[in-house]
Amino acid sequence: MSQRRTFLKQATLAAAAATLLPKIAFASVKKHKLGLQLYSLRETLPDNVKGTLEMVAKIGFKEVETYGYTLENGFWGTTIEEFNQILKDTGMKSPSGHYGADSFLAPGGTKDELMHMIEAAEQLNQKYFIIPYLGDSLRGSLDDYKRLAPKFNEIGELCKQAGLKLAYHNHAFEFEKYDGQTGYEILLSETDKELVDFEMDIFWVAHSGVDPVALFNKYPGRFPLWHVKDMDKADRELNTEIGAGTIDYTTIFKNMKTSDVKHLIIEQENFDMDPYKSLSQSVKYIENDLLTS
Repeated sequence: MSQRRTFLKQATLAAAAATLLPKIAFASVKKHKLGLQLYSLRETLPDNVKGTLEMVAKIGFKEVETYGYTLENGFWGTTIEEFNQILKDTGMKSPSGHYGADSFLAPGGTKDELMHMIEAAEQLNQKYFIIPYLGDSLRGSLDDYKRLAPKFNEIGELCKQAGLKLAYHNHAFEFEKYDGQTGYEILLSETDKELVDFEMDIFWVAHSGVDPVALFNKYPGRFPLWHVKDMDKADRELNTEIGAGTIDYTTIFKNMKTSDVKHLIIEQENFDMDPYKSLSQSVKYIENDLLTS
């Protein structure tokens, strides 16, 4: 009888564990809600903001990252209030947005336009105010990057006052070397980590021949946002669906803890199939093959 009771107890525990496994895997996926950089759908978004976001939500995205805000046109002709309502209706949030800051970062620049953008991010309940690009005239030398670092800190302080965190999104030019040092290294080492984070565009890091994981290890906790983009096998200048390209995302995702990533944001700038089908394929691959491994 004792052996039978032991067997039944173990069998019951095993059955319970089996029923929990899908839930555990599901929880692993949900721990990092997948976001979409809306620039991916720039061809259709401006003509149908509501319809586009409804489709994005149907694919399974829970977050979107904005771009292109202007004081005159809002978000593609949609006011902040209207855009907030669309997000609410589709069950999504926007934790981050891309906002150009060249008008402030330029020598002698003013902060009027910058403050309007910070206010927009605040009203949209975003957490991260992201500088997505630096104009050519701002970054031609190491001295330019040394001048930019304290300006980033200034923006970071303004963001902090508004309840936001500044982050910088890279391309490839930041990895050009000047006397053996890159602009990216200057920005990482000479900005205040309490004020400035980084949104790593993994495609452009890999394109530059740099190992993303090496950056995670050298600057732990500085990359709370990732742009997840894969590199086409035939043409390395092009994007493709996650898992269909050449970037080793299996290894990269195993180092999520070192990066302390909080937001995984898919971006794809070109498509060889229907964009929504493509994005759905990327979402499924990340959920089924990367976040549950």
